[in-house]
Amino acid sequence: MKLTWLPDVEPRPRRVAVGEFDGVHLGHREVIRGSDTVLTFDPHPRSVVAPDAAPKLLTSLEVKADLVASLGVEELVVISFDEEFAALEARDFVDRVLVERLGATHVSVGENFRFGHRAGGDTDLLAADERFETRVVALVETDGEVVSSSHIRGLVLAGEVERAAGFLGAPFQLRGEVVHGDKRGRELGYPTANLVPDPGVVCPGHGVYACRANEERAAAVNVGVRPTFATGRGVLIEAYLLDWSGDLYGQELRLDFVKRLRGERRFDRVAELVERMDRDVAEARAFATFPPP
Repeated sequence: MKLTWLPDVEPRPRRVAVGEFDGVHLGHREVIRGSDTVLTFDPHPRSVVAPDAAPKLLTSLEVKADLVASLGVEELVVISFDEEFAALEARDFVDRVLVERLGATHVSVGENFRFGHRAGGDTDLLAADERFETRVVALVETDGEVVSSSHIRGLVLAGEVERAAGFLGAPFQLRGEVVHGDKRGRELGYPTANLVPDPGVVCPGHGVYACRANEERAAAVNVGVRPTFATGRGVLIEAYLLDWSGDLYGQELRLDFVKRLRGERRFDRVAELVERMDRDVAEARAFATFPPP
């Protein structure tokens, strides 16, 4: 899939799905269905128009691009959202962006999509334009609940990664560069690859999780502050990759969160921690090995 910033777009007819698409969840996937181009914004519009209310994201632009590509889309077009773009009137967005720049023949949006200065544009404005065909997608429900990025963020923050995956259509994923930690895991017999959470991306609630690392290996992952030891560090993501040894420092690690195993807790004795870690690793193997053992 080609990723293009709006100023670099080449003219051609396009079937365009438009939205922020944070998480590329089941509702977003329905909006995107049948489109060859996805138009999105970076950073999140709220970080510009209402920074105090800006959410942490489910997906960085890199992760979003990979998820969109997996849907068979040909091109992801990104608008650099700044104060100048935020001031663009809704009709100008239609004229200049959708028609002139993108050559839209079909436009697909969710029913709650708003656009333009002060969110002055809506689906009625799009549907009334005869230069392209407009497809308005109703909100998607799963298990009686509306699928939304805000709801999924809440689930991830609460550690409910299994429920979040049900709305996302895939496990919640974090990526980052492996950094040096306290090397405490190595001393305990469980060397870990450590990631510092991206402050702009949602991080699962403190606890221990069964994950898949780089889509191929089971991992037992601790998210938290390691309360058994007085480290003085902030939140760290520590991943023990099962049946693997080697140096990952400086490399990208991708973690798909499969299941929350337990909350983070303080142990009075290191031996108790190691015993619990043994159980965590066994459970991670059972839940996150793919294909199952």
